[in-house]
Amino acid sequence: MITVLPAELVPPLNSEFRKVYSLRPNLVLAALLPALALVAGMVTALLAGPANPKANPVTGGASVGLYVGIVAAIGAAAVFGATAAGSEYRYQTMPVTSLFSADRDRLVAAKLLVIAGFALAAAVVVELVGLAAVFGFGRGKTEFGLRLVTVLGGGLLATVCWSLIGAGLALLLRKPLVAIAGLAGWLLIVEPLVWLVAGALGLKGFVTLLPGSATIASVAAGSFPDSDFLAPTPAAMIVLLLWTAGVAGAGWWAVRTREL
Repeated sequence: MITVLPAELVPPLNSEFRKVYSLRPNLVLAALLPALALVAGMVTALLAGPANPKANPVTGGASVGLYVGIVAAIGAAAVFGATAAGSEYRYQTMPVTSLFSADRDRLVAAKLLVIAGFALAAAVVVELVGLAAVFGFGRGKTEFGLRLVTVLGGGLLATVCWSLIGAGLALLLRKPLVAIAGLAGWLLIVEPLVWLVAGALGLKGFVTLLPGSATIASVAAGSFPDSDFLAPTPAAMIVLLLWTAGVAGAGWWAVRTREL
């Protein structure tokens, strides 16, 4: 894959790859996510009843464990992206790194490509393990069809997007822990409050433009068709991509224009 990339991008890519691959916490996280997906998929598949196309999620109760694994992968990707991109500021190694990659565009591109690549690989493994658990322990309870494929595609997209959102925010703030706290605070506190206020004011459509809502809608794949807070899945994916481009682009701009 690297051979088809511009030659000047290969050294920073190799450097960023080694930084990620050589850190034990990253390897531990990569092992824990499939384990969680396996356990969650196995438990929900065994406990779930027959498939009910009118229930939520539309892919059947046996697939709840798969959703759990995807949500875990998305959250871990955001934390991983913020840590991988922002730790150089935390340990004050960014000036040294820039000496070996004088072009800051290539430096940031390499970071984002490696972060997105690892996040995608982790999400693929999580979904494969989750699927194996669902169909292995819940035979006949979940149908493999377009909706399930949409869930899987939405999960992959959301995981990559949140890894880049975490990375962009960390590059912008230059403090990975603050970036992680900000993401957690937004998704767990601020956005739910916005949902409540928007619902009270009759502005439910506004919520569909928020990143958390777009993420749920991207993965839910039509499980909540009557919800005014969730956009249709294709539109939600576009909204999530726009948030990713905006936040990651802001982080990129900060590296290009500010002193290291």
